[in-house]
Amino acid sequence: MMVLHWVHARLERFNRILMTISANMAWVLVALMVLTILLQVFCRYVLNNALPWPEEVARAFMIWMMALVAAQAYHNGSFVAIDMLHEMMPPAIARLLKLLLLAIAALVLLRLFTLGLEFFDRGFRTRAASFKLSRAWIYLAMPVCFGTMLLVNIELILKNLLGLASPSLTQAPTGD
Repeated sequence: MMVLHWVHARLERFNRILMTISANMAWVLVALMVLTILLQVFCRYVLNNALPWPEEVARAFMIWMMALVAAQAYHNGSFVAIDMLHEMMPPAIARLLKLLLLAIAALVLLRLFTLGLEFFDRGFRTRAASFKLSRAWIYLAMPVCFGTMLLVNIELILKNLLGLASPSLTQAPTGD
């Protein structure tokens, strides 16, 4: 049990650092996306000469921004969830159900991560339409997103396992 506590604490700390860095990077990407869109609006409506690349660049910034904050949203339980059944169950059964759902989510996230890696690899065969960058660098957002979500999922599984072993040490499960 001590090993489980140690692993959970280290993973929780690692995830917290990763989510802080990711959130800060996401804010920079939002700012860059807004500036890119404003540049395009200025060029199109003031100079009457639209640039060919801002829409695609802004979309890439938005994709990466979402990929960077998804793990934090998952960790905080900010995704849409139906928790009516969970609230009606006794706490021990609710924890077991939560653990089962987290295990299923881990399998799905693992599959999505591997598919994202394959998509990233295929992206080296194509280039962005309006600028000279391999699409792989845009597609890399998928394995980053699902990989960080998988790390959070493992942390939540460990937290729930610890809660099953000693319910008084942890609060009710979070992070749907």
